Amino acid sequence: MIRIVLADDHTLMREGLRHLLELEPDLKVVGEAADGQEALRVIRQLSPDVVLLDISMPQLDGLALTRQLTEEQPQVAIIILTMHRQHPQVLRAIKNGARGYLLKSASSQELIRAIRTVHAGGALIEPELTGTVLAELRRLSQQPGAPGAPTLNDLTEKEIEIIRYVARGMSNREIATQLSYSEKTVKNYLSVIFQKLGIRDRTQAAIFGLRQGLLSDEGL
Repeated sequence: MIRIVLADDHTLMREGLRHLLELEPDLKVVGEAADGQEALRVIRQLSPDVVLLDISMPQLDGLALTRQLTEEQPQVAIIILTMHRQHPQVLRAIKNGARGYLLKSASSQELIRAIRTVHAGGALIEPELTGTVLAELRRLSQQPGAPGAPTLNDLTEKEIEIIRYVARGMSNREIATQLSYSEKTVKNYLSVIFQKLGIRDRTQAAIFGLRQGLLSDEGL
């Protein structure tokens, strides 16, 4: 069962999402919040698997909340569900740790697929915005690393292989299948990799992989 918290300042939106999601046998809405501070309290209390989060909320906006939750509870997968299609908002959300970014105009099936994807360790971005995100990743990958920054020499061959799969956008489940591992083993590998590289999420891992030349543009 995937446990979900809804955070949106519109009651009708939350009610609609709850009714929609609970039609699915593997999804359960365990909490709701109408503002950012309330969302923070509810998420700290319930530790859900997935949070559907609006950007424009009173007291604490969704982007700031995403950053705080990523630092406090990195195991919680955050999907930004919003009307904002501006590219800077998308990039900031991903930089802050969001694993999904969907517009509220998305279909119910797109939303359900996004929830299952991020819960499995993957990421999902509104298709029309994907090109912008990849362009930004390429730009960042071309920037030189700071002196003394981690390199491939700091990783084992297996860790490098996993970074390569992350940079391709594969979920933990897909990586586990590829390597004949359990998902838990892949998660453990990623935790060690993140610690070695001094990073906190899959986006930064993908950027590292690109900077180290693990993928060509065709591999994206």
